[in-house]
Amino acid sequence: MENENFNRMPLIGDEAPAFKARTTQGDINFPEDYKGKWVILFSHPADFTPVCTTEFMTFATMIDEFKELNTELIGLSVDSLYAHIAWLRKIQELEYKGMKNVEVTFPLIEDIKMDVANKFGMIQPGQSDTQAVRAVFVIDPQAKIRCILYYPLSTGRNFDEIKRIILALQKADKDGVATPADWRPGDDVVVPTAGSCGTAKERMEKQDDDTYCLDWFMCFKREK
Repeated sequence: MENENFNRMPLIGDEAPAFKARTTQGDINFPEDYKGKWVILFSHPADFTPVCTTEFMTFATMIDEFKELNTELIGLSVDSLYAHIAWLRKIQELEYKGMKNVEVTFPLIEDIKMDVANKFGMIQPGQSDTQAVRAVFVIDPQAKIRCILYYPLSTGRNFDEIKRIILALQKADKDGVATPADWRPGDDVVVPTAGSCGTAKERMEKQDDDTYCLDWFMCFKREK
């Protein structure tokens, strides 16, 4: 039972575990240092590994896109700060898919004792006792966990999807809607399901230019 608690990951809707950590950009105090910001906290198995290198190069080249969405990036692995620094310096010398001279400017947490990794359930013994899996936690400005993605060690992440998740969550919060399968900005959105027979009947009978229903439980709002 003790081991289960040690590796328990927080769930969607939970407050993100607080932590203080040493990083490649100095010490951070989470969530205090990120008030009012969305945060993508992600772990990788190890420095100087090929899949992780492609991921860091991709994230680093997208950092301005995420900043435009009021979103900060925080990386983590159980390697030392000095290993992190050496690896990030080496990344600047590499070229991959047109990305070159890539400087990683977001913080990368040193987590040798696995303190932060265990708070977020990033160490999963079925994969490894000594490396974190590829976890992604999307955390909102109130420090609530809104989305969790877990990838095995062998599979690199889809960064377009990570950005799409941020866009979809921000859209849902702003307009009180949901986003359908494969939603992209500009696509129609789903309005909340009718909560009464009267509302369902009214929606079906009084559709307008802004909304349309496929059935009483499945109504959409057009994005203009």
